[in-house]
Amino acid sequence: MPSPTQVVALLKAQNIRHVRLYDADRAMLTALANTGIHVTISVPNDQILGIGQSNATAANWVSRNVIAHVPATNITAIAVGSEVLTTLPNAAPVLVSALKFIYSALVAANLDAQIKVSTPHSSSIILDSFPPSQAFFNRTWNPVMIPLLKFLQSTGSHLMLNAYPYYDYIQANGVIPLDYALFQPLQPNKEAVDANTLLHYTNVFDALVDASYFAMSELNFTNVPVVVTETGWPSKGDSNEPDATTDNANTYNSNLIRHVLNNTGTPKHPGIAVSTFIYELYNEDSRPGPVSEKNWGLFDENGVPTYILHLTSAGTVLANDTANQTFCVAKEGADPKLLQAALDWACGPGRVDCSPMLQGKPCYEPDNVIAHATFAFNSYYQRMAKSLGACDFKGVAAITTTDPSKQFCSLMWKMKCKE
Repeated sequence: MPSPTQVVALLKAQNIRHVRLYDADRAMLTALANTGIHVTISVPNDQILGIGQSNATAANWVSRNVIAHVPATNITAIAVGSEVLTTLPNAAPVLVSALKFIYSALVAANLDAQIKVSTPHSSSIILDSFPPSQAFFNRTWNPVMIPLLKFLQSTGSHLMLNAYPYYDYIQANGVIPLDYALFQPLQPNKEAVDANTLLHYTNVFDALVDASYFAMSELNFTNVPVVVTETGWPSKGDSNEPDATTDNANTYNSNLIRHVLNNTGTPKHPGIAVSTFIYELYNEDSRPGPVSEKNWGLFDENGVPTYILHLTSAGTVLANDTANQTFCVAKEGADPKLLQAALDWACGPGRVDCSPMLQGKPCYEPDNVIAHATFAFNSYYQRMAKSLGACDFKGVAAITTTDPSKQFCSLMWKMKCKE
């Protein structure tokens, strides 16, 4: 995996302003210092029992992992555990105590107004999630959920929810349409309607978020906001996971980002944006389990984008790359004959000025089809404003974040060479 410095460089390059860590790694928090990035840190599940039974242990954790890093590192939330009720039920009896002890330590350090404390839940603790108005929390966990919601309400914190329409879709055995899971446009007669509220739902994500609001209402809590701490779609899967594809992952995350940034809200709370974290930044090739578990990332472990997010009608951006520093290059291992044909097209019908590659001109060297094709492909891609399909050339081109001018012709990024 990339080093903390490399991770932070990527976050800054992509203009990512909020990040959730699954621990409180010192090197990562140090690398995040003075960036202004809003950081949610986490208490790992294996530390909850100790912290939940000892105020002193909680205070020591806050001292080492929070006080030692603020204000340089902009820590804004602490996630105590992850899906504790469903993955570590033996810690459930002390979960709320763990949150309270952590919060008390923040109060003592005068950091409670800046840093919120909560715990992420799997959406599976919500039963009868559709229609959302009938949703309720698994009542087995009421002895935990009721004091937890009281704590969140009294401290002005939020309910953290891990919401995965992908899993709802594959577990529904065809009942949920793929387009409904992917935020794709639906005909009005295809929208799901909550018969109790007459609210129309055009996607699974909104239904899950509203189900959590209705589940809280069922316990008489109506003013605790929901933050989605995990959601996403895998870009690759085993043979029995046919819908874990690059196209579907791209579609889901692109539509999700557009949905959140448009402040669409949900049918129950229209116009109120749902703060959402995409899971995850990098693929995890060494993670055990099915192929899909390794492939939720926007980037691979080398920082290369897994796919291009489609965020505007005018073009594309690279995996949340608001700077859009993307380039088009010849694919390694591509058939030289196909590369030459694509090069000929770019310099002909594609109207790329290929004169800098003539013998004696600045971009003649290196004199090979890969270098020349990369110059032509990237020139065309930049001229076409990096629009969808402008870097394909019948499959022999690929988009990259590495500036090809560093390897081939100088100033390729500007589509011309110095004379």
